[in-house]
Amino acid sequence: MITIDWNAFTPWSALAGGALIGLATVILLLLNGRIAGISGIVGGLFDRAAGETGWRLTFTLGLLAGPALWAAFHTLPPIQIEADYPLLVVAGLLVGLGTRYASGCTSGHGVCGLSRLSPRSLVATLVFMGAGFTTVYVTRHLLGG
Repeated sequence: MITIDWNAFTPWSALAGGALIGLATVILLLLNGRIAGISGIVGGLFDRAAGETGWRLTFTLGLLAGPALWAAFHTLPPIQIEADYPLLVVAGLLVGLGTRYASGCTSGHGVCGLSRLSPRSLVATLVFMGAGFTTVYVTRHLLGG
């Protein structure tokens, strides 16, 4: 059973955040001709192609600066991760492997690809979401986690 804490339900801030993500992806596409897929942007930092490092580094630093800026004025909610470090490392590696096989991540396919009506992005997003739903179901209900 799912319970919603209506006192903490913030649809307006979620809507504003989603609109800002959409606006940022449109600006990146219009000004740089690039898709805002985080795995591709961060992965490109390691390729060191000429003229590619500056914008990728700026984008990545902006992602990291957002929560830091918010924390300067507000209290961040506590982070609770109910997994040990080896499991987190394996999970991270599996996500990285999946983004390589799918030629992108949820931000690239789910946000940018779906908005461009890309059939490949639709399939990738359905697979991402299906894998997530299945993982939660198996770990919470079948394995008793």
